[in-house]
Amino acid sequence: MKIYINGKFFDKSEAKISVMDHGFLYGDGIFEGIRLYNKRLFKLDEHLERLEYSAKSILLDLKWTRDQISTAVQKTCLVNQLSNAYIRLIITRGEGYLGLSPKGCKSPKLIIIASQIKLYSDKLYSKGLKIITVPTRRINSAALPPMVKSLNYLNNILAKIEAVHLGYEEAIMLNDQGCVAECTGDNIFIIHKGRLLTPLASAGALAGITRQAVIEIADSLNIPISETTLTRYDLWNAEECFLTGTAAEIIPVVEVDGREVGQGVPGKFTGKLRKAFKQYIAAGGTPLK
Repeated sequence: MKIYINGKFFDKSEAKISVMDHGFLYGDGIFEGIRLYNKRLFKLDEHLERLEYSAKSILLDLKWTRDQISTAVQKTCLVNQLSNAYIRLIITRGEGYLGLSPKGCKSPKLIIIASQIKLYSDKLYSKGLKIITVPTRRINSAALPPMVKSLNYLNNILAKIEAVHLGYEEAIMLNDQGCVAECTGDNIFIIHKGRLLTPLASAGALAGITRQAVIEIADSLNIPISETTLTRYDLWNAEECFLTGTAAEIIPVVEVDGREVGQGVPGKFTGKLRKAFKQYIAAGGTPLK
């Protein structure tokens, strides 16, 4: 595996950054997860736009244009001879001094890792996932806007640990009002009385790229869709439920907090959206060049 760092490629064992990098010391940086399907980068421009927004939000001065980052992502896939992959694009504040002030960080680091990823087994995609609400709450959006994909994921990691300790692979995170925000690494959708519902970004949900793709697909299929406030009660009484994410794509949920969702099997709307998503992927993307 070849890893890209600031214009150069390194073998995995030689890919290093300084221990004084503020990305390492304080989680001071941003990232995007991008998928490569059949040598086409899915929603690359949308990912890079969100990266720019994250950078501006945390006052991180990008030293690269969008075209330069796009070229670096494509080169990383080509150098590693990949047709299908998960790409982790990372920008750190760069090497500085001990202490929170980033004034000493003069040279941000652009790091690109392209490899394979599989969050869930094939069985879970066909049979469905069981999830549970955990005590750890999503950080208040007034403290840290959920749209900023920062390198500090400790909040989500703690929630994931709680789920794993209870024997589950994914957890629902509530916001400080007790409403559903998202899962630890995925957005959440439900079907209720023929309508597709998902939490608002203002409730603590990341406005995910795959989430937006599903909203567009639902609209094209004439499935009514609303971004709204959701509670655990709404999830418990949903007819269908599924999660979305760059790595997860679309995965059905068949149990929430010990309660069966619908008939306890993946629902017809979920199946319809999964099929349409595969077609959506095949129809577009930025080709490697």
